Amino acid sequence: MTELATLQTRVAKLEEQLQARLGVRGKNLQKRLARAGRRLPRRVRRAGQVITRAEEMAAHPKLARLRDDRALDAAFREVSAYLRTVDPVDRRKGIILGILGSAVFNLILLLAAILLLMRWQGFI
Repeated sequence: MTELATLQTRVAKLEEQLQARLGVRGKNLQKRLARAGRRLPRRVRRAGQVITRAEEMAAHPKLARLRDDRALDAAFREVSAYLRTVDPVDRRKGIILGILGSAVFNLILLLAAILLLMRWQGFI
């Protein structure tokens, strides 16, 4: 029973980290990892799958004995180590700069098209 409680507390900490670092919401870890999707590297997604499988297995007494604690600890370390490196402020800046960059590029293309049209019509 204590193993189940410790597993649940570790999962709750990961859920809080996902919420704080990536802004991902969901009712359980599996939903949060699914919503994080490609924002997480492949190795972190696989580690998350190991954790969710272990969480499902912990609910069944006979299956709980089959859990690989070393792999589970490694998966927790992998996911939490990655989430510690994510900077939410920097992520937001990157998103905003990406949007602004594409808008500026589109404006440059529009200006070039207008200049070509004016040259073709003989205004320039």
